[in-house]
Amino acid sequence: MNMPASRKRSVSNKGNAKGRKPLQEKRKPRRKRKPRKVNLGAWKAVGVACAVVLTLVVLFHDRGGSGNGETGAKVPPGDWRYGIDISHHNAGNIVWDSLYVLTDKYGRTIRNHHLAKDIRPVSFVFIKATEGVSMVDKDFKRNWNDAGRSGLRRGAYHFFRSSKDGEAQARLFIKTVGELRFKDLPPVLDIETIHHGGSRKKLNEEALKWLRMVEAHYGKRPVIYAGSSFAKDCLSKDITENYPIWIAHYEKDRPSFDGWTWWQFTDKAVVKGVPGLVDLSVMKR
Repeated sequence: MNMPASRKRSVSNKGNAKGRKPLQEKRKPRRKRKPRKVNLGAWKAVGVACAVVLTLVVLFHDRGGSGNGETGAKVPPGDWRYGIDISHHNAGNIVWDSLYVLTDKYGRTIRNHHLAKDIRPVSFVFIKATEGVSMVDKDFKRNWNDAGRSGLRRGAYHFFRSSKDGEAQARLFIKTVGELRFKDLPPVLDIETIHHGGSRKKLNEEALKWLRMVEAHYGKRPVIYAGSSFAKDCLSKDITENYPIWIAHYEKDRPSFDGWTWWQFTDKAVVKGVPGLVDLSVMKR
């Protein structure tokens, strides 16, 4: 069938429209972002600063500094001179020229000096020298010499083995400690238990041998260290009434044993300059 030309054009135009693909807008290519320049110098400076701060924190902590709020036993009320006793069991470096007892508002020993309500210097130290007839504390010489250089009053102690010969134990102590300075504290005999093979009678006999031999050598009357109950129950009056007593009695305002010169009131004190916990004693001013 013949159609008018206008009609043909109309149909033709529709056909052309159907045959064409729709026009798409051309997207502009994305600009490549330039990589940011990292300021290596600034990061190095930050790293160095962090390392310095960390080092100072570690060193300050090791030197008994402010620490992290560590607390220890409470001190008994009173006006005291404070002292510590140490052996190879006290691991870490002791800062001998910076030993202080810091206490907070509750009377607890602390390491953080910012919280301290009272600060007292450590005035004396007892250092383990020997035990039995053959054992020498591996850190004795170092601790003994360092304490001497610091100017602290120092004393050496022997851990007594009640089943061993008292004179043999005294000879080991004298050989290990050597001569004493004028300001050194008297030698100490640490008596804590009746060992296997010993008895109360043998303990007192051998202890008196040690005491007499050491006193004759040094010209100083030795000190007896013992727990309060042990001193009452096991030590003879020949010992407790003739020698100065360093009594150990914990968690009390006063020891139950009368006539003491030194009192070890805890084995869980925090002392600036000593890593970890330490035994703390007092003596009357």
